[in-house]
Order: sequence, then structure tokens, then C-alpha cells
Amino acid sequence: MQANVAIQVLPHVNSDEEVIRIVDEVIAYIKSTGLNYYVGPSETAIEGDYDQLMEIIKNCQLVAVKAGAPKVSAYVKISFAPDGGVLTIEKKVTKHHQ
Repeated sequence: MQANVAIQVLPHVNSDEEVIRIVDEVIAYIKSTGLNYYVGPSETAIEGDYDQLMEIIKNCQLVAVKAGAPKVSAYVKISFAPDGGVLTIEKKVTKHHQ
């Protein structure tokens, strides 16, 4: 079951520096999963197995809390194709970054 997700994690903290520090920890976690991902200015896209991505979405919030955020908002977009493929990150953005 292939899917891709875009997640924006917004830690509720008092400074932009803390937001960046915590979001950087979330991105490091995403990188550690070994899945293909793309960091954009407002969200990070990840592609892979649907069930694995749902677990990653949950863990992104837990990583932010562990990093010091007392509260987290997460905005998630999901593209899911149970019987086929989804448009890949590469197909969506490569032509815009050459």
C-alpha cells in the first residue's frame, strides 16, 4: 500500500529559534527512517508504505514533545493508492529544481 504524506509540525514554543531547533529534530528523525523525503519551507514530504508513514506521523509529534515542545500542532496531507502507485516526490518537484 503505497502513499506519500506531507507533514508540518508546529511546536508551541516561545521563540523562532526553538521552533527551528525542534523542527530540525523532527526532520532528523524523518531522515533516520531511511525513506525518501523532501524538506520544503513549510512541510516535509515522505513516501513509502502507508502503515509505516502513519507510524512516522505519530512519532514526529512525540519527537517534538521529547525535544521540549509542551504542545504540538501537526498538519498532514495524505495521498494513498491501495492498489497502485502514487505520484512520487521526484515526479512532482524535480523539474522545478533544475
